[in-house]
Formats: sequence, structure tokens, C-alpha cells
Amino acid sequence: MNVKIEPTWKEQLQGEFEQSYFQRLTDSVRNEYQAGTCYPPGRLIFNAFNLCPFDQVKVVILGQDPYHEPGQAHGLSFSVMDGVPFPPSLQNIFKEIQNDLGTPVPFSGNLTRWAEQGVLLLNASLTVRAHQANSHSQLGWQLFTDAAIRALATHRSSIVYMLWGSFARGKAYMIDKQKNLVLESVHPSPLSANRGGWFGQHQFSRCNAYLQEHGLTPIQW
Repeated sequence: MNVKIEPTWKEQLQGEFEQSYFQRLTDSVRNEYQAGTCYPPGRLIFNAFNLCPFDQVKVVILGQDPYHEPGQAHGLSFSVMDGVPFPPSLQNIFKEIQNDLGTPVPFSGNLTRWAEQGVLLLNASLTVRAHQANSHSQLGWQLFTDAAIRALATHRSSIVYMLWGSFARGKAYMIDKQKNLVLESVHPSPLSANRGGWFGQHQFSRCNAYLQEHGLTPIQW
């Protein structure tokens, strides 16, 4: 299959594209987009991979599925387009960065700037039906995105994995904690964060300290 995805990722994931599940997934996603509004726009489905090549990944932040309201999703977990109000989880992410690093809350929730520094902002499902969270979670996306995580775990090391909430933390078994840093916490959504375990974890400074210890440039959060 001629999947339009960044070349280093295409090399790593070529075996997935050739499997029958991926053909079924492709057919299902195409049918969903033809039947009604889905997010993100088709050209941005693989945006997380295209902005952050395999050999440049320094940090992985795993989300569950894209935002499902108009104008928000553009293929990066937790990120929204320029000019879109910050969703509650993103507000809490920025608050914790401000508390942790002293940097001001940015004007835009577009996290492309993170992706271009080596932060893989990966959703477990890469598409969603409008107004229906997790509506594409059974299409087969997780087989594909799990394969991406396993490829990193197998061929790369010294990566910081930020696993927020029970869903993301359920992926920790794929990661060698001796060769990488795994930072786990509750989800930054208000329901979870306000109960404790999100604020004050200093994940962003801990991430940067680890990267520097391993000779890598820290992220400008």
C-alpha cells in the first residue's frame, strides 16, 4: 500500500501496511469519512509521524483519540489549531509547565513546535467521528499505533515516555524502563487532575534533565 507517511516511519512500519488488518482499517476509515464528518482532516491523519521522524523522537506523549469538535484536531495528541480555545486537559498541561519551569502559558495550543523538537504526540486512535469520543477505537488503529511504540522500544533508547491516565499507562509494558525514562501520572483532565497526582509532578523538568544527561537537547516546552 502506498501510505503517505514520513519515510523513516514508513520503513519501520512497512510490515503493518502489508497486513490484512491495515487494509480493513483503511477501508473502514475511508467509509467513515465518506459517510460523515470525521477528524482530523484526512491529510493530517499521520501528522504526528510526519512532523517527528522515527530517528528524531526524544519524547512520546500518548493520547487516546483526537478531539472530536470542529476545528480542534490536527493529528497531534492534546494539540489544537492556532486560535482555538484550550481544551481543559491542555490548560492543565500548560499550568503544570508554568509551575514546573516558570515559563508563561503560550498564546496558542498548537503543539507543532513540540513535535518539531522530537516530541511524538501520538493518539492511540488516529481518527474519530465528529462529536463522538472513541468512536473509531474499534477500527484497528491500536494495532498500528502499538506497532509504532514497539518499533521505538525495539530500535531506540533514551526516550522519555509520558504516560498520562490509565489508558496510556497500560502501554508501559512495551517499554524497557532500563533503557528509557517512563513518567506515569493521572490524566491532565480536570476530573483526574483535581483529585491529585497531576500537578507538582515536575514531569517536564525531569524529562529535560534526563535528555541532558543523555547528551540530548532539552525540549523548549
